[in-house]
Formats: sequence, C-alpha cells, structure tokens
Amino acid sequence: MGTIRNIGIAAHIDAGKTTTTEGILRRAGRTHREGRVDDGNAVTDSDAVERQRGITIYSAAVTLEWRGHTVNLIDTPGHVDFTAEVERSLRVLDGAVAVFDAKEGVEAQSETVWRQADRHGVPRVCFVNKMDKLGADFDAAVESMRARVSANPAVVHIPIGSEASFSGFVDVVRRRLVEYAPDGSFSESEVPPALAGLAAAARSALIETVAEGDDGIMERYLDGGDITAESLTAAIRRQTVSGLLHPVLCGSALRRIGIQHLLDAVCDFLPSPEDTAGDRCPTGDEFVALAFKVVPERTGDLTYIRVYSGSLKPGTRVFNTTRGFKENATRVFRMHADKREAVQEATAGDIVAVVGLKKTVTGDTLAPKGSRIVLESISFPDPVVSMSIEPRTAAGRDRLAEALADMCRQDPTFRFTHSPETGEMLIAGMGELHLEIAVGRLRERVDCAVGRPKVAYRETVSADSGPVEHRHIKQTGGHGQRAIVKLRVEPAEGFQFEDEIRGGAVRRQYIAAVERACRESMQCGPLQGYPMMGAKVTLLDGEEHDVDSSDMAFEIAAREAFRKAVALATPRMLEPVMRLTLAVPEEHFGRVSADLSSRGGVITESEAADGRRLVTATVPLARMFGYANDIRGLTRGRAGWSMEPERYDLMKDS
Repeated sequence: MGTIRNIGIAAHIDAGKTTTTEGILRRAGRTHREGRVDDGNAVTDSDAVERQRGITIYSAAVTLEWRGHTVNLIDTPGHVDFTAEVERSLRVLDGAVAVFDAKEGVEAQSETVWRQADRHGVPRVCFVNKMDKLGADFDAAVESMRARVSANPAVVHIPIGSEASFSGFVDVVRRRLVEYAPDGSFSESEVPPALAGLAAAARSALIETVAEGDDGIMERYLDGGDITAESLTAAIRRQTVSGLLHPVLCGSALRRIGIQHLLDAVCDFLPSPEDTAGDRCPTGDEFVALAFKVVPERTGDLTYIRVYSGSLKPGTRVFNTTRGFKENATRVFRMHADKREAVQEATAGDIVAVVGLKKTVTGDTLAPKGSRIVLESISFPDPVVSMSIEPRTAAGRDRLAEALADMCRQDPTFRFTHSPETGEMLIAGMGELHLEIAVGRLRERVDCAVGRPKVAYRETVSADSGPVEHRHIKQTGGHGQRAIVKLRVEPAEGFQFEDEIRGGAVRRQYIAAVERACRESMQCGPLQGYPMMGAKVTLLDGEEHDVDSSDMAFEIAAREAFRKAVALATPRMLEPVMRLTLAVPEEHFGRVSADLSSRGGVITESEAADGRRLVTATVPLARMFGYANDIRGLTRGRAGWSMEPERYDLMKDS
C-alpha cells in the first residue's frame, strides 16, 4: 500500500480541475492528447450532459502509474449543487489536490471544498493554476489561502514571470530552475545568479515554516547546517500527512507547465493508505470495504468501493454489515472514467467498481459473513429545493417510478416523495441546476411535466405539549385491539426518543413499535405536510393486554397520541437558510449589499482584498431563486459566488 495514492482533484468551478486532470493523464501516458472541457472531449467528463454544458457533474475515477506508484485519481465537480459527489469522494480518499485560479485565489466554492476536506481530515497539496492568465498573482493567491481557509502554505515553487511571461518556476526544495518550452517540454538547470537571492529567500522561508513543526529541521536550521532536499521533502511529507502543512506549487495546466512536478508532489507529499488506515478502518487481513457510489445500469448496478483491508476477488460472496444481507461480487473492475478494466483481485487501498451488488447503497460496509465491522457512513445534506413532476401518460407512471428509484440510488441528495396534501409527486435536490439536470435525465426515459422549483420547507414544534394519552381499544368479537400510550413532545435537536416506562408495564417490542410509529409520523407535519425535525418524544406510560395487544395496535395508538401532542406543542414552519459566499468588485458592493438586505440576507463577514469585497452572508433560500441572473446584472458578470445549506430557521410569519 505504500506506493498507492488515492487522491481527488477539487476546486471552485472554472479553476481548471478537469484541465489539470487531463494534463496528468497525458503526462502519465494514460492518454495521447489532452481533452478540453470546452471542446467536450475531456476523459473524466464522459457524460453527454457534462460535455454539452462544459461542467463536471459526476465524480470520475481513473488510475495511472507514476514513478512506481499507482495513483487512483478522482476528478470532482466544482458546482455546489453537486456537493454530494465531492463529499463521498473525500470520504474514501487519502489526499487531495486543491486547484486555485492564480488571479482569483480562494473562491467561494474553494472554501466549501476546503471545509469538506477539513471535516474528513484529508491532507492537501495546493496547485496555483493559470499562472499565464491576465492578472495572475501568485503571492496574492497564497495569501488568500491563509486568510480565507486558514491554510498553512509551504511554498515549494516560486514562479518565473506571470501572465504572458510565465515560463516556469524555481523548485525551492531541490534548488533547481525549471523552464518550459511552448510545446510543454521542460529543462532543468542550476538557479542562475539573477534569481539566486530570490531562491535563497524562498528556501529560507520554507525551512522556517517546516521547522516550526519539526525539531530535527529546526535544530539544523539554528545550527546553520545545510538541509538536503531529501530531508526537507521527508519533513514536508510528515507534516502534510498530519495536516500541519499545505505544500503550494504553481503552473498552467492548459500549457502543460508544472503537471509533471504536481505528480511528483502527489507521490512525495501525500499519504498512502498505510498512513491513513488506522483513522478510518481497523487494520487486519479481513476484507473490509466501503461503498461510496452507485451507478444504475441496464445490466445491474455498478458499485464503486474503497477496499480498506484484505482483498476481493470476482465471484466472492460478501456481507453487507450495515444492513445485514449477503451480496455477490461477480465482477471487479478498475475504472478509467467510463471505461472498465477487469481485475482478478482488489487489495487494500484499491478503489474499484463491482458488478453484482443488488441492494448495497452509498455508505454501506462490505465484509465477510460474521464480521461486526461497520465503517462510518457518509452523511449528506438534506435537499432544499423541490418541484412537482408527473408523467404525461398513465403508461409512463411505472417508468417514472423506476427512473426515480435509479436516481435516488445514484445520488443521495436527490429525493422523491408523494405529497399527502396535494397528491403530487415531488422531487427534491440541492439547487435549481441540480433539479434541472435531474429532470433532463428523467426525460430521457419518460415524457413528464414538471412544476416550478420551490423551497423544501420543514416543520417543527416550539413548545412542550405536556402529557398526552391515546387509548386505542376496539372489540368486535374474538381478538380485539388494545393499546394505551401516554407521551410528551417537546423541542429538541434532530429526533430523539426516550422511554420512561418502568416495571415492565409494556413489553420492549411494543415500545419499539411506539418509537417506529413516531419516527414515521415525523415524515408528515401537521401544518402543510412537510417532514418534521427537531422534536423529542418521551414515552411516559402505557398499558397492554395479554390477548388483544399487538405491534399494530401500539403503532396506531402512538400515531394518534403523537398527532395530538404535536398540535399542542405549537407547531411552526422552518425554512432553509443558505450560506452565501461572494467575491464582488468593490465598486459594486453597495448594490450587492442592498440587494442582499432586500432578500432578508445578513452579512456575517466582509473583507476588502485587491479591489474586491469578500462577503459571507446568510439568506433565506426562498428569496434566492434566479439569483445567478440577478448577481450577473448587478456586477456586470464580475462576481463569483457560491451557496450552500447552512441551517433551518423558524419562518418569521409562521
């Protein structure tokens, strides 16, 4: 496992992730020419919709060899609506390359991705891309990493020139000048006298940064001894793996500058599965894997897994320890975007796709029968936007249901439900673009009509109901139905259930039935039928009958008691509040601020930097539909922005 690198490429949209990935594949010999996002021929943007729109929607896995290392690489989306693809990728990766635009530095979605990586403890190497772009500023980009995401940059490349004059860089660790020709070839040489002072100052600064977390480097630095490239590389790697440092490189993926050295940095600085195994999975010889993505196909699901220990061969019977059933892993593939390479064994550290798993979903653990290992699953935010959908013909209803089920298996942030109030079928997702893409997918399989996007509200309780009892007693001859339930409902975090019955007055199986009924009742609130959140149910008392009681009787009694208690607990509507991140030219800030205020937004952070205003605000989602067009008009198309779910708040008029 020491020569395996499982890495992701992540960044703000248009920072050059996919172009960087294409350059890596070309340099590693996996392709003969770089694809272009704009041309619709990028390897990792193999989906027709991705090529049509020129954006990455689905994470794509590729495998390549470099310097004796096997690199499993995942290119992730940059648009926040597809954050689930980034979330599940980071859950199974050991390291990441964060790509930044040399002019823009840390952008809105960059912050989101960085926080996700922090949450999963994923070490990062930073690549300042587009150094040939008009307005490129390497130092400002590095400073934005410190200021906006609290990074600790360890600058290992110093660019030579910028914009049209950008031609290469000084490798600070090895003290070498790397110069590129127009065809993408490069040469290395000693640092010339004209750059010697700059290179020496940069190396001293790098050593000081590294020495803060390495006693050996600190001792040699204070003694004035020479620090070799090998010892400095090893020290940088140790601190990168532990999350203390973030090595920073520079280049231009479009002009092939710096790609080879980025690959070297992946091997030199980012962790192997051995370095991270203990953090996510018990070590051992037993096969353990996590399913992190499911792609429905006509011939059966293609399930992507990360193997954490042991090995998996085609034809192996495995056990889903999360849900408790057996599965057959009939075939195993190493993926290269949409192309497959059959393998005879997947071992610890591998990321592969499996055919034959019929019921396994994202976040499930696979292991041998009898294993008790259940890995931490993958959590996803709840959808915040919904719309109605209906097949245009009665014959299309079954096809639509099948297509919706497939999409839910593939995308954990996509949901569909039936509204009990209106009888409508509703689909829900992370934003307008997310649902637009989803509807396009559905229409490939069935002709359907959709409504306008609307907010996915929630309901809650805001007071203590006090004790509420319901007596479900029916006697019609023979066995009857008898269950008495007394409970209380009050505000809480999430859903909580507490049993206060003592002395065995009600059997455990009936208490479980009460909890199950209350959980199910949370799916439909009393005000407008939206799902409920933020409630604690306390079972205070109950009564059963030796003959007439049953699970069903207690479920009925619990539902009615819950319904009455919620009505007494002052039910309220909740609305999703979004975290909006903006980078706005200073001259447009006044208009943008006034517009946010008119939408009920509250600016929580505002910082001036390089003629721009960096803004963080919270704003109700209901006031943000069509914001992409509005912000474009307010700033003449010069603002960058990203929006993600922050929390649910009580609606002021509910």
